[in-house]
Amino acid sequence: GLVIDGRTLEHVLYDSLQNIFLELTEKCRAVVCCQATPLQKSVLVKLVRSKLKAMTLAVGDGANDVSMIQVADTGVGISGQEGMQAVMASDFAVSQFRHLRKLLLVHGHWCYTRLTNMVLYFFYKNVTYVNLLFWYQFFCGFSGTSMTDYWILILFNLLFTSVPPIIYGVLDKDVSAEILMEFPQLYTM
Repeated sequence: GLVIDGRTLEHVLYDSLQNIFLELTEKCRAVVCCQATPLQKSVLVKLVRSKLKAMTLAVGDGANDVSMIQVADTGVGISGQEGMQAVMASDFAVSQFRHLRKLLLVHGHWCYTRLTNMVLYFFYKNVTYVNLLFWYQFFCGFSGTSMTDYWILILFNLLFTSVPPIIYGVLDKDVSAEILMEFPQLYTM
């Protein structure tokens, strides 16, 4: 790992040293920045996002972490003794740092799986409806007549789009939470 204090980080964030710093950090398993100012934290996250083209996750527990959480792709706020500012600015909130593992490995896996399957489901729904309209136009001689009543179209979208995703979102768990916690390698898939 690599440990950098706030004064060293200030020099690293200059344009001339950024590439050297990023090359060094890519070779490390972990990089810890201590005594960094809120501005340095947010600039560091921006640097990693823009130069390395990486997805970033920022975890913070106080008002000094708000700018870092807002700059990151995903922000996690920890409610604690320093107040609720980080929680209010974050995408996800946990009560203690130890819950971060379950948030990432279990809920992150389930959320990603559900979202990818739902995108496929919405494509299927729209292809089905457009295919139906396409073949109806052959039947009516491309006259532009409406195949369905306005209310039927609304009910189709309401029932076919909302009910199955809700059921799927509540019930679908491709792998149990215990297995996901036991084998963190499944997260990379």
